[in-house]
Amino acid sequence: MLLEINPLALPDIGLLFWNIVAFIVLFFILKSMAWKPILKAIKAREEGIDEALSKAEKVKTEMAQMASENEALLQKAREERAVLIKDAKEQSDKMIADAKDKAKTEYDRIVADAQIAINQQKNAALVDVKNQVGALVIEISEQILKRELSNKAEQENYIKQLAEEIKLN
Repeated sequence: MLLEINPLALPDIGLLFWNIVAFIVLFFILKSMAWKPILKAIKAREEGIDEALSKAEKVKTEMAQMASENEALLQKAREERAVLIKDAKEQSDKMIADAKDKAKTEYDRIVADAQIAINQQKNAALVDVKNQVGALVIEISEQILKRELSNKAEQENYIKQLAEEIKLN
């Protein structure tokens, strides 16, 4: 079997020649008409890929820059927040201190007004007591004068008796 040669397995020299000629003609036609557009398309594709890579690198750089800018903005926002919180705390402490001072001033004023009122009432009570004492003295004097006594000892006894009878409030 191996020695038997199949005519389909061994092509004829003429067929081989025409196949080679057809291949060469096809090669030159494709080279002159299709090779340049194919190379052009491959080159355009290559340039597109290079351009996409450069754009991707540029976008990556921009993203890194934006990330650093965002971090800087966040840091600045944190600092501003800390300053605002500090200012608010200082203002609240100041408002509390002002309120305490105002309350103390109001307390001092109320105490002073109360002391003045107490002194006025005290003075009024003293005036009233003086008036009552004066009225008692006048009353006692009237009674002494009404009763004419000849004896000084009797006058003193009578004054003591009247003083015991009168009750002071």
